[in-house]
Amino acid sequence: MNNKLVQIEHVSAGYDKRLVLKDIMLSVEERDFLGIIGPNGGGKTTLLKVILGLLKPASGKVRFFENNLPVPHLNIGYLPQLNKIDRRFPISVREVVASGLIDHKPLFRSFTKEQKQQIEHALEQMEIAELADRSIAQLSGGQLQRVLLGRAIVSHPKLLILDEPNSYVDKRFESRFYHLLEEINKEAAIIIVSHDIGTVMSLVKNIACVNETLHYHPGREVSGEWLEETFGCPFELVGHGSLPHRILKTHQHD
Repeated sequence: MNNKLVQIEHVSAGYDKRLVLKDIMLSVEERDFLGIIGPNGGGKTTLLKVILGLLKPASGKVRFFENNLPVPHLNIGYLPQLNKIDRRFPISVREVVASGLIDHKPLFRSFTKEQKQQIEHALEQMEIAELADRSIAQLSGGQLQRVLLGRAIVSHPKLLILDEPNSYVDKRFESRFYHLLEEINKEAAIIIVSHDIGTVMSLVKNIACVNETLHYHPGREVSGEWLEETFGCPFELVGHGSLPHRILKTHQHD
């Protein structure tokens, strides 16, 4: 059994006194690859914000560990949803990737030689070295995704969090992207949030279903009946290329 990295204990959280998550329990271990699925508005992104420290829980706590010992914080890489990025901000590709190391250098100091090498390696790894001096305003959605993933991994995080990455995967880079995640997972745990259940099930080791509460399912084999019972929502099997997958049918919540 791997050492645990994150322990979420009885967490409830929400906005303006309205709870989106209720009594969440979850443990993430080293080199875990956890897929988080659930309906829109069910609390998936809220759970990420709690783990990232961007949202304080209304109750409960989040604890971090290294070598199974409690630590005050964890080195976490984060790939946000594409629609959260302001492309008008005047910043180059290299500067965006380098920003992933800001918290790892002394204030008002330059990056070390080793850190500069890390930045260049991330650019090469994401196949964007030739775009390094280009403004992010000039990038396609797929190119920007690679830049943001480069920023997320440049510090060699213990945990990488991806929020709906398949919403803007560059098809020319898609297979390489998923291969990179497999390589990253050899050194770091990954949490991926997605509404595309088929993609999640083809990648992850374990699954958590979030719809106000959380249902943890070890392994990637999840039946349609279990999904319908867990969410209270109907699912159907859909052909998508060579990979059939389940999606939420049209439904109403009370």
